[in-house]
Amino acid sequence: MPIADSVHPHMPDDVNPVLNMVTVGPVETNCFLLHVPDGSDPKGCFVIDCGIEPEPLFEKIDESGLQPRGVLLTHCHYDHIGGLQELFEKYGSVPTWVHPIEASWNEDPMLNLSAGWPFPCVAPAPDQRYEDGDVLDVLGMAWKVLHLPGHSPGSIGLYSSETGTLLAGDTLFAGSVGRVDFPTSNPVHMQESLARLLELPDATRVYPGHGPPTTIETERQVNPFLREWGLI
Repeated sequence: MPIADSVHPHMPDDVNPVLNMVTVGPVETNCFLLHVPDGSDPKGCFVIDCGIEPEPLFEKIDESGLQPRGVLLTHCHYDHIGGLQELFEKYGSVPTWVHPIEASWNEDPMLNLSAGWPFPCVAPAPDQRYEDGDVLDVLGMAWKVLHLPGHSPGSIGLYSSETGTLLAGDTLFAGSVGRVDFPTSNPVHMQESLARLLELPDATRVYPGHGPPTTIETERQVNPFLREWGLI
């Protein structure tokens, strides 16, 4: 069964954003749906990552009566992009954002790490770009783009200071960190990205690309990888 996590962060009285986490596919990738029922587009949602075998994600979209308005990619490894073609076939093509470093990765199984699988992944190419420091208006919410290279060169996080929420991709996990042994990984850059995340408020709720949610405070206290690298 997929793990689902619904969050109603503190917002102004007339706005109640909802973040749903749905886990899909063979490596249990966390995908997210963001929608604002009380906003100007109550049936619209944004998808953050769309992994392989995305049917549980689609079930959540349908049961909530939502329609995707866009896709935000934390990075372009196969387990975060493998369901994009199916998403487009079911709901229609929508704008898809990515860091420019990984703009061509969806179409390249060597770069998206699917070349060794029985069925190499080729997904639709993103048509929108975001850079570090960009602030996205997502259904009336402001999300800041944090470029977090290390696991992959174009990895990003999405941070909402209004709700104290970080969508961390494969940079920071509960009790762990993203792998840095892939050909395009960089351990030094990963340490710099993790140090940047540790500057966020302790209460920040972290939603990673795999595994359960956590907080910056919890990871500062218990994450052995952060300790090993001298970051805490």
